[in-house]
Amino acid sequence: MSLEIEFYSVTDVGRSRDNNEDSVAVDESAGLAVLADGMGGYNAGEVASQMLTSFIKAELGRWLKESGGQATAQDVRRAMDICVDNANRAIFNAANTNPRYAGMGTTLVLAVMREEGLLLGHVGDSRAYRLRNGQLTQITRDHSLLQEQLDAGLLTPEEAVFSNNKNLVTRAVGVEDTVMLELNQHEVQQGDTYLLCSDGLSDMLNDEELAQLLIRHPSLSEAALSLIDAANDMGGKDNIAVVLIRVENRTKSAGRAWWPFGRK
Repeated sequence: MSLEIEFYSVTDVGRSRDNNEDSVAVDESAGLAVLADGMGGYNAGEVASQMLTSFIKAELGRWLKESGGQATAQDVRRAMDICVDNANRAIFNAANTNPRYAGMGTTLVLAVMREEGLLLGHVGDSRAYRLRNGQLTQITRDHSLLQEQLDAGLLTPEEAVFSNNKNLVTRAVGVEDTVMLELNQHEVQQGDTYLLCSDGLSDMLNDEELAQLLIRHPSLSEAALSLIDAANDMGGKDNIAVVLIRVENRTKSAGRAWWPFGRK
Protein backbone atom coordinates (compact mmCIF):
# COMPACT_ATOMS: atom_id res chain seq x y z
CA MET A 1 0.00 0.00 0.00
CA SER A 2 1.34 3.44 -0.94
CA LEU A 3 0.74 6.08 1.69
CA GLU A 4 0.49 9.86 1.73
CA ILE A 5 1.96 11.62 4.76
CA GLU A 6 0.86 15.08 5.90
CA PHE A 7 2.72 17.20 8.46
CA TYR A 8 1.80 20.30 10.44
CA SER A 9 3.86 22.00 13.18
CA VAL A 10 3.42 25.03 15.42
CA THR A 11 4.68 26.48 18.71
CA ASP A 12 3.17 29.01 21.09
CA VAL A 13 4.72 30.96 23.97
CA GLY A 14 1.75 30.20 26.26
CA ARG A 15 0.27 32.53 28.88
CA SER A 16 3.00 32.60 31.56
CA ARG A 17 6.36 32.83 29.76
CA ASP A 18 8.07 35.76 28.05
CA ASN A 19 10.20 33.68 25.68
CA ASN A 20 9.64 30.45 23.78
CA GLU A 21 12.05 27.62 24.62
CA ASP A 22 10.15 25.09 22.46
CA SER A 23 11.31 24.48 18.90
CA VAL A 24 10.04 22.33 16.02
CA ALA A 25 11.40 21.46 12.58
CA VAL A 26 9.89 19.43 9.74
CA ASP A 27 11.37 18.19 6.46
CA GLU A 28 8.50 16.61 4.54
CA SER A 29 10.69 15.40 1.68
CA ALA A 30 12.76 13.39 4.18
CA GLY A 31 9.76 12.24 6.24
CA LEU A 32 11.35 13.92 9.24
CA ALA A 33 9.89 15.78 12.24
CA VAL A 34 11.76 17.10 15.30
CA LEU A 35 10.44 18.66 18.51
CA ALA A 36 12.47 20.02 21.44
CA ASP A 37 11.69 21.69 24.78
CA GLY A 38 14.71 23.59 26.09
CA MET A 39 15.80 24.34 29.65
CA GLY A 40 18.34 26.72 31.18
CA GLY A 41 18.64 30.33 32.36
CA TYR A 42 19.31 33.50 30.33
CA ASN A 43 17.24 32.11 27.44
CA ALA A 44 19.74 29.24 27.15
CA GLY A 45 16.88 26.75 26.82
CA GLU A 46 15.81 28.55 23.68
CA VAL A 47 19.36 28.26 22.35
CA ALA A 48 19.55 24.53 23.13
CA SER A 49 16.23 23.60 21.53
CA GLN A 50 16.88 25.64 18.39
CA MET A 51 20.39 24.19 18.07
CA LEU A 52 18.97 20.69 18.32
CA THR A 53 16.11 21.02 15.84
CA SER A 54 18.22 22.93 13.32
CA PHE A 55 21.10 20.46 13.55
CA ILE A 56 18.93 17.36 13.14
CA LYS A 57 16.86 18.81 10.30
CA ALA A 58 20.01 19.80 8.42
CA GLU A 59 22.18 16.75 9.06
CA LEU A 60 19.70 13.88 9.30
CA GLY A 61 17.40 15.41 6.69
CA ARG A 62 20.25 15.59 4.19
CA TRP A 63 21.35 12.02 4.94
CA LEU A 64 17.82 10.65 4.54
CA LYS A 65 17.41 12.30 1.14
CA GLU A 66 20.86 11.29 -0.09
CA SER A 67 20.59 7.68 1.11
CA GLY A 68 17.57 7.01 -1.10
CA GLY A 69 16.15 3.51 -1.28
CA GLN A 70 19.45 1.93 -0.25
CA ALA A 71 19.00 2.74 3.45
CA THR A 72 17.56 -0.03 5.60
CA ALA A 73 15.62 0.65 8.79
CA GLN A 74 18.75 -0.35 10.72
CA ASP A 75 20.77 2.19 8.71
CA VAL A 76 18.28 4.90 9.62
CA ARG A 77 18.32 3.95 13.30
CA ARG A 78 22.10 4.22 13.31
CA ALA A 79 21.96 7.58 11.52
CA MET A 80 19.46 8.87 14.09
CA ASP A 81 21.72 7.76 16.95
CA ILE A 82 24.81 9.36 15.40
CA CYS A 83 23.03 12.62 14.59
CA VAL A 84 21.59 12.99 18.09
CA ASP A 85 25.01 12.18 19.59
CA ASN A 86 26.66 14.86 17.44
CA ALA A 87 23.97 17.39 18.34
CA ASN A 88 24.34 16.50 22.02
CA ARG A 89 28.09 17.18 21.89
CA ALA A 90 27.56 20.50 20.12
CA ILE A 91 25.08 21.68 22.77
CA PHE A 92 27.22 20.33 25.63
CA ASN A 93 30.31 22.10 24.29
CA ALA A 94 28.41 25.37 23.87
CA ALA A 95 27.13 25.09 27.44
CA ASN A 96 30.64 24.54 28.76
CA THR A 97 32.36 27.33 26.80
CA ASN A 98 29.82 30.13 27.28
CA PRO A 99 28.87 31.00 30.90
CA ARG A 100 25.49 32.30 29.74
CA TYR A 101 24.62 28.82 28.47
CA ALA A 102 25.89 26.84 31.47
CA GLY A 103 23.62 23.92 32.29
CA MET A 104 21.40 24.26 29.24
CA GLY A 105 19.75 21.21 27.74
CA THR A 106 16.66 20.10 25.89
CA THR A 107 14.19 17.27 25.48
CA LEU A 108 13.72 15.64 22.09
CA VAL A 109 11.13 13.78 20.07
CA LEU A 110 12.41 12.64 16.67
CA ALA A 111 10.15 10.97 14.10
CA VAL A 112 11.20 9.47 10.76
CA MET A 113 8.34 8.14 8.62
CA ARG A 114 9.42 5.12 6.57
CA GLU A 115 7.61 2.79 4.23
CA GLU A 116 8.11 0.01 6.78
CA GLY A 117 6.92 2.11 9.72
CA LEU A 118 7.59 5.01 12.05
CA LEU A 119 11.06 5.22 13.61
CA LEU A 120 10.59 7.21 16.82
CA GLY A 121 13.31 8.43 19.14
CA HIS A 122 12.97 10.49 22.30
CA VAL A 123 14.87 11.93 25.25
CA GLY A 124 13.15 13.50 28.25
CA ASP A 125 9.46 14.14 28.86
CA SER A 126 8.26 15.50 25.54
CA ARG A 127 5.86 12.92 24.13
CA ALA A 128 4.46 11.14 21.10
CA TYR A 129 0.91 9.82 20.85
CA ARG A 130 -0.90 7.80 18.19
CA LEU A 131 -4.58 8.26 17.39
CA ARG A 132 -5.92 5.11 15.70
CA ASN A 133 -9.60 4.25 15.22
CA GLY A 134 -10.57 6.90 17.75
CA GLN A 135 -8.20 5.59 20.45
CA LEU A 136 -5.29 7.72 21.68
CA THR A 137 -2.19 5.88 22.90
CA GLN A 138 0.98 7.38 24.34
CA ILE A 139 3.85 5.66 22.48
CA THR A 140 6.76 7.23 24.37
CA ARG A 141 7.61 6.75 28.03
CA ASP A 142 8.75 9.87 29.90
CA HIS A 143 12.35 9.99 31.10
CA SER A 144 11.37 11.74 34.33
CA LEU A 145 11.48 11.34 38.09
CA LEU A 146 7.68 11.30 38.12
CA GLN A 147 7.58 8.35 35.70
CA GLU A 148 10.13 6.47 37.82
CA GLN A 149 7.96 7.04 40.90
CA LEU A 150 4.93 5.74 39.00
CA ASP A 151 6.85 2.69 37.80
CA ALA A 152 8.01 1.95 41.35
CA GLY A 153 4.47 2.21 42.72
CA LEU A 154 5.34 5.19 44.90
CA LEU A 155 2.58 7.26 43.29
CA THR A 156 -0.75 6.47 41.69
CA PRO A 157 -1.68 8.14 38.38
CA GLU A 158 -4.21 10.22 40.31
CA GLU A 159 -1.55 11.41 42.76
CA ALA A 160 0.87 12.13 39.91
CA VAL A 161 -1.44 14.86 38.60
CA PHE A 162 -0.64 16.93 41.70
CA SER A 163 3.06 16.02 41.99
CA ASN A 164 5.73 18.70 42.38
CA ASN A 165 8.18 16.60 40.35
CA LYS A 166 6.52 17.01 36.96
CA ASN A 167 9.36 18.96 35.39
CA LEU A 168 12.30 16.91 36.68
CA VAL A 169 13.67 14.95 33.73
CA THR A 170 16.17 12.13 34.18
CA ARG A 171 17.56 12.39 30.66
CA ALA A 172 18.16 15.42 28.40
CA VAL A 173 20.17 16.38 25.33
CA GLY A 174 23.24 18.55 25.99
CA VAL A 175 23.46 18.15 29.76
CA GLU A 176 26.20 15.50 29.67
CA ASP A 177 28.81 14.61 27.06
CA THR A 178 26.79 11.56 26.00
CA VAL A 179 23.07 10.90 25.81
CA MET A 180 20.99 7.77 25.28
CA LEU A 181 18.29 8.05 22.61
CA GLU A 182 15.39 5.69 23.24
CA LEU A 183 14.46 4.44 19.79
CA ASN A 184 11.53 2.27 18.72
CA GLN A 185 9.80 1.26 15.49
CA HIS A 186 6.02 1.36 15.13
CA GLU A 187 3.79 -0.08 12.42
CA VAL A 188 1.74 2.61 10.67
CA GLN A 189 -1.77 2.20 9.33
CA GLN A 190 -3.96 4.23 7.02
CA GLY A 191 -5.80 6.87 9.03
CA ASP A 192 -3.23 7.10 11.85
CA THR A 193 -2.56 10.53 13.32
CA TYR A 194 0.62 11.03 15.35
CA LEU A 195 0.97 13.87 17.87
CA LEU A 196 4.39 15.02 19.07
CA CYS A 197 4.21 17.60 21.87
CA SER A 198 6.04 19.31 24.70
CA ASP A 199 4.80 19.10 28.29
CA GLY A 200 3.25 22.53 27.83
CA LEU A 201 0.46 20.62 26.10
CA SER A 202 0.41 17.28 27.92
CA ASP A 203 0.48 18.91 31.39
CA MET A 204 -2.54 21.03 30.52
CA LEU A 205 -4.76 18.45 28.79
CA ASN A 206 -5.41 14.81 29.63
CA ASP A 207 -5.47 12.01 27.06
CA GLU A 208 -9.24 12.12 26.60
CA GLU A 209 -9.17 15.86 25.93
CA LEU A 210 -6.31 15.46 23.44
CA ALA A 211 -8.19 12.69 21.62
CA GLN A 212 -11.44 14.62 21.39
CA LEU A 213 -9.75 17.67 19.90
CA LEU A 214 -7.90 15.56 17.32
CA ILE A 215 -11.09 13.69 16.36
CA ARG A 216 -13.17 16.86 16.18
CA HIS A 217 -10.87 18.65 13.70
CA PRO A 218 -10.14 16.80 10.43
CA SER A 219 -7.72 19.53 9.31
CA LEU A 220 -4.28 19.17 10.89
CA SER A 221 -3.82 22.93 11.11
CA GLU A 222 -7.19 23.37 12.83
CA ALA A 223 -6.46 20.46 15.17
CA ALA A 224 -3.05 21.85 16.14
CA LEU A 225 -4.36 25.34 16.81
CA SER A 226 -7.30 23.97 18.79
CA LEU A 227 -4.86 22.02 20.99
CA ILE A 228 -2.86 25.17 21.66
CA ASP A 229 -6.00 27.22 22.37
CA ALA A 230 -7.23 24.58 24.80
CA ALA A 231 -3.89 24.44 26.63
CA ASN A 232 -3.89 28.23 26.93
CA ASP A 233 -7.49 28.20 28.15
CA MET A 234 -6.36 25.84 30.92
CA GLY A 235 -3.71 28.36 31.99
CA GLY A 236 -0.97 28.07 29.38
CA LYS A 237 1.63 27.62 32.14
CA ASP A 238 4.45 26.75 29.72
CA ASN A 239 5.45 27.05 26.09
CA ILE A 240 3.50 24.71 23.81
CA ALA A 241 4.88 22.79 20.83
CA VAL A 242 2.84 20.55 18.53
CA VAL A 243 3.71 18.44 15.49
CA LEU A 244 0.94 16.46 13.81
CA ILE A 245 1.57 13.69 11.26
CA ARG A 246 -1.28 12.00 9.38
CA VAL A 247 -1.11 8.83 7.29
CA GLU A 248 -3.53 8.39 4.39
CA ASN A 249 -3.88 6.27 1.28
CA ARG A 250 -2.15 7.77 -1.72
CA THR A 251 -4.94 8.57 -4.20
CA LYS A 252 -3.10 10.59 -6.85
CA SER A 253 -1.64 8.58 -9.72
CA ALA A 254 0.49 11.40 -11.08
CA GLY A 255 3.43 13.21 -9.53
CA ARG A 256 6.38 11.94 -7.53
CA ALA A 257 5.93 9.25 -4.94
CA TRP A 258 6.07 10.71 -1.43
CA TRP A 259 8.46 8.04 -0.14
CA PRO A 260 11.94 9.23 -1.11
CA PHE A 261 13.40 5.91 0.00
CA GLY A 262 10.60 3.51 -0.94
CA ARG A 263 11.40 -0.05 -1.97
CA LYS A 264 10.12 -1.61 -5.15
